[in-house]
Amino acid sequence: MQIVYKITNSFSVIRPSAYQRTKHIHVMNDQIKEIAKRLYGLRDALDLSITELAKACNVSEEEYIGFESGKTDIPVGVLQAVAKYCKTELTSLLFGEEPTVSGYFLTRAGLGNAMERTKEYKYQALAAGFSRRVADPFIVTVEYKPEDTPMHLNSHNGQEFNYVLEGCMLLSINGKELILNEGDSIYFDSSKKHGMKALNGKSVRFLAIIL
Repeated sequence: MQIVYKITNSFSVIRPSAYQRTKHIHVMNDQIKEIAKRLYGLRDALDLSITELAKACNVSEEEYIGFESGKTDIPVGVLQAVAKYCKTELTSLLFGEEPTVSGYFLTRAGLGNAMERTKEYKYQALAAGFSRRVADPFIVTVEYKPEDTPMHLNSHNGQEFNYVLEGCMLLSINGKELILNEGDSIYFDSSKKHGMKALNGKSVRFLAIIL
């Protein structure tokens, strides 16, 4: 089952009804479960231990077991770390498709493979079809939540670049909190614990490039 959102020129999302939101949550959970199956299948095919992959992802064994169970949100950075360690493509883990393009890959405005880790985080892949990528660019949308909502932190090997396209966000890196407005950008060591929240009562959209 696939839910298609109507996107306006300004990329605002038409709010779904309560019934649609319920279906949406089921689709989101199904996506995470499918990714978890691919995560387990890859480890099993390569005869790798949980200890080995947890270390490669800079997470605990307990966290990694949670990812493979399909009951825990799987950060994109963790999937990228697994892909790099196993010498496969991030796209294969995210969407179950092998990228085949090597010359160039064009993504038209508002299009691109989409994935939702949670109902607060939406990812639009911008280079899903390009094989042997050295970076993974995404348009990320983070929905606003009450200010007292705890921030989810994660870390993964490599580096990351964020450029705010619309809205305002609070970015925490290794305990340091920074406010980024539209047009601001930041490049950071993604092995440091980091997370973000939308501010000012509305969602934030930003370009994220994971290396």
